[in-house]
Amino acid sequence: MAHKNPQLLKRAIRTLSSEDSSFFIHIDRKSNIEQFSGIGGENVLFSEKRIPVYWGEFSQVEAIILLLRQAMERPDGYNYFVLLSGSDYPLRSGQYIHAFLEESRGLDFIDLVKMPAPGKPISRINTLRFQSHMPIRRFAVRALAKAGMAQRDYRKYLGSLEPYSGGTWWCLTRDACQYILDFIEQNPHVTTFFQDTFAPDEALFHTILGNSPFASRIRRGLFYTDWSANGAHPAMINDQQVAFFEAQQKIHLRDIYGSGEVLFARKFSDDSLDLLQRIDSMIKRTDLNVQRQ
Repeated sequence: MAHKNPQLLKRAIRTLSSEDSSFFIHIDRKSNIEQFSGIGGENVLFSEKRIPVYWGEFSQVEAIILLLRQAMERPDGYNYFVLLSGSDYPLRSGQYIHAFLEESRGLDFIDLVKMPAPGKPISRINTLRFQSHMPIRRFAVRALAKAGMAQRDYRKYLGSLEPYSGGTWWCLTRDACQYILDFIEQNPHVTTFFQDTFAPDEALFHTILGNSPFASRIRRGLFYTDWSANGAHPAMINDQQVAFFEAQQKIHLRDIYGSGEVLFARKFSDDSLDLLQRIDSMIKRTDLNVQRQ
């Protein structure tokens, strides 16, 4: 999913491309799609339907589902689906990532933790939050929320489902993706509940999988994100973080989501393309070292 940074997106696709991968791209309807006209190829498919995506709202979930259905309906029979934003860049080559997923067959990679958890209070889903296309209701509920009067109990809506949360970006098996799509179709009341929550892209898919037979095969996500600024958005990748990547043969992280190797980082932009030169060089060195082993 992208709304800016066409040069970054183009380079990410080039770095990740392989003979058995494809790229499905949704461009925010509020963005000028002409800026992405330089991106193309037989394995690159832009979504004809475009949704105006707003941060922290259900429109982001809608765009994800749109992309997922588009990719699942292709006859290619992909084994893994990786959800990326337009500000992500790989830390390893497409070939390396392909080999990693071959070795990890049957595992699903998504940051997932039962709520409440650090940074994931239960108020995220218990506090009503209307979307931007309902400005009057949105304003009224915001005022009520400040007075503590826009609360609800998720248990009345989700029943026996335990709420989970985590990061937006993931790498899931075909079976897990099919399970998500089937669940959404068969349980519209769950989707309806999450429409009126903050950042449903960080909770809907997680709640579905956390209560599913796939829960036992979930591992921490494959993304490096710097939340050290303690803000609503992650910090931009800088020289110090690239040096951290360069110093490791395999980049491992350990946090509340578990421990494991990371293969992508965020956030970058078209203003930080110089950092990509260093990362591209790191990727080449890593591939050479793997070939020598």
